[in-house]
Amino acid sequence: MTHRQPISCFVSRIAVSLVLWLLLAPSAAYGQKIFRLEKDSIPFFKGFQVSFDLASAAQLMLSDHGELEGTLRINLHDQWFPVFEMGIGRANHKEDETTGLIYKTTAPYFRLGMDINVLKNKHQPNRLYAGLRYACTFFKADIQNPSLKDPVYKTQAPFGVEGMSCSQHWAEAVFGIDAQIYGPLHLGWTIRYLRRLVQKSDDIGDAWYVPGFGLNGKDNFVGNVNVIIDI
Repeated sequence: MTHRQPISCFVSRIAVSLVLWLLLAPSAAYGQKIFRLEKDSIPFFKGFQVSFDLASAAQLMLSDHGELEGTLRINLHDQWFPVFEMGIGRANHKEDETTGLIYKTTAPYFRLGMDINVLKNKHQPNRLYAGLRYACTFFKADIQNPSLKDPVYKTQAPFGVEGMSCSQHWAEAVFGIDAQIYGPLHLGWTIRYLRRLVQKSDDIGDAWYVPGFGLNGKDNFVGNVNVIIDI
């Protein structure tokens, strides 16, 4: 008996350990599975955002050119945001008395791109993002000078071109902030660097203003103030 007790105790301990392992191992595996589910419980598709740019609209009301612009942004896991932007640009500009040229255009423009939320905690309501855009517009412009004088005969020689066909393609680098105000209402601030890629103009010269791009040039910097609603 004295020799069998240690052996029986040892066997009993092994048996109890095996039983406990069989009971606890599935629970641990199940717990790990639950933990993984909790970790990935944020859905991949989290809805849409729609926004309207206040800065461009204010510029349109207060100056002789500007845009009305809206944005549709898809929320993928609070990290990736495919973006489609569309607007209408308008200009009604008269140059100084030296030239007297009047430039008019109204046309839509389009942007397509992606924003990435660069915050470490991506699931909070506020976001800090960087992104890229491809943009284009196809428009017609009218250029007139009703007071032009003939340099030889000193008589009125009105000049005008209607429906000058133009187009432009450009790329944008975007950096922005999206801050929650209350519930689904957010405010956003965006800074953009615009770089012209391809431009097509008439033989008489380049367009003074390009819808969505701004005053014509090789590049531009633009700021936006957006009212954003989560859907």
